[in-house]
Amino acid sequence: MSGHSKWASIKHKKAIVDSRRGAQFSKLTRAITVAARDGGADPVGNPALDLAIRKAKVASMPKDNIERAILKGSGGGGEADAIESVLYEGYGPGGVAVLVEALTENRNRTGAEIRHAFSKHGGNLGEPGSVAYLFDKKGTIVIDSSAYSEDDLMAAVEAGAEDVLTDEGVFEVIAEPADFTGVRQALEDSGVEMESAEMSYRPSTVVPVEEGQAGRLMRLIELLEDNDDVSAVHANFDISAEVLERVAG
Repeated sequence: MSGHSKWASIKHKKAIVDSRRGAQFSKLTRAITVAARDGGADPVGNPALDLAIRKAKVASMPKDNIERAILKGSGGGGEADAIESVLYEGYGPGGVAVLVEALTENRNRTGAEIRHAFSKHGGNLGEPGSVAYLFDKKGTIVIDSSAYSEDDLMAAVEAGAEDVLTDEGVFEVIAEPADFTGVRQALEDSGVEMESAEMSYRPSTVVPVEEGQAGRLMRLIELLEDNDDVSAVHANFDISAEVLERVAG
């Protein structure tokens, strides 16, 4: 969808910069802890942990921090058991559907903060199920299309990728959750560098957003992403790359 891949790329680059400053380490630590708690300490048999560790390494998180987070999650009890995974659903400016993934030790506090963010920027927090049906969970790999051709991505297709999309300077390789690890590994083995590789909620329909609403929508998304408990934000907007560059700049 127009603009979506470009925004994903902008977000990814911003996240790396923030992480290297230490601003995102707490989120990465929490993701590793929960993944280890839910699926065990061995990333070979725990795709969620493997993905969380990879993201932490991209963000230059120290190895000791990663190991402590795994130990905290796999040790049982204490802080790890207090962390809940919550999915918040709502609508932003222009009728855009927004899904917010969070990991929190205090559901009431986080819920209040998410509700305030929606209200502040012209949105509304909805009930569970109000927008989730508009999204499908997929593995999404973003690759710079100026560095590679579609032929370079054939390894991903052969490994089970369901689609390769082209949009605003990037390729998006899409895979079912069960195939995601194999597709990512196939690209790595082929020497393809990835801008990002993660599980995400992809919209089944998109909502065109004009420039007048785009700024408010981006401010809402950025405020949500800046929340310490929020691990990811997904939205079904369709905004041109030119407008995105202006409002994101």
